[in-house]
Amino acid sequence: MPQNPLTLFVDHQFTSPYAMSVYVTLREKGIPFVTEHLDLGAQQNQQTGYRQQSLTARVPTLVHSGFSLSESSAISEYLEEVFAPPAYAVVYPQSVQHRARARQVQAWLRSDLMPIRNERGTDTVFIQPTSIPLSAAALEAADKLFRVAAQLLPESASHLFGSWCIADTDLALMLMRLIANDDAVPERLKTYATQQWQRPSVQHWVQQQRA
Repeated sequence: MPQNPLTLFVDHQFTSPYAMSVYVTLREKGIPFVTEHLDLGAQQNQQTGYRQQSLTARVPTLVHSGFSLSESSAISEYLEEVFAPPAYAVVYPQSVQHRARARQVQAWLRSDLMPIRNERGTDTVFIQPTSIPLSAAALEAADKLFRVAAQLLPESASHLFGSWCIADTDLALMLMRLIANDDAVPERLKTYATQQWQRPSVQHWVQQQRA
C-alpha cells in the first residue's frame, strides 16, 4: 500500500463526471487517497498554484509522489499500471481487445454526444433534475447513445465485457443524465445503468454532501 495517500483534486460540488470516474477507479482499486476541492465557478482551477500543478488546469488532477497528472482516462490508465494486480483490483478488462474497446468507449463518451451533455448536465443528476424537454439535437444524440450502448451490451448482461470495468461507470453516468430527468430510455439500458449506479464505489460519490 502507498505510504502516503494520493491527492485527487475534484470540483467542490462533486458533479464532474470525469472526477467521478477517477474517484471510482481509486475506490475500486483500494488505493488510499484524499480529496481536495476546487470551486470551478470561482475559477480556483485558474489560480497560479493549481495551474503550475495541473498541466491542463482542469479537474480531476491526481498527485502521486510529486507527479501530477490530469485528464481522467489518462489517470485511470496510470493507476492501472502503477497499482497493478495481484495487490490491487483491476479496472480495465484483461483481454487486449476488450481493454481497447473500453478505452474507445471512454474516449467516445468524452468527445461526442454534446447536446446531451449540454442539456442534461451532471448537476441535473446529482443536485436538481430539470423538466425542460430535450431539443431535437439532443434526441438525435440520445438515439445514437442507445444504439451504441445496445450494440456494446450483450443481451441480459450486467457489464460490457463480462465483468465490471471503469467504462461501465462512464457509460452508466451518460445514461443517468437521461434517466434522472425522466427522459425516455430503453428498458434494457435503464436496468443496466440503474444496476451500475448501485455499485458501492459509485454510491460513495453519489452520496457526497453538495452545496
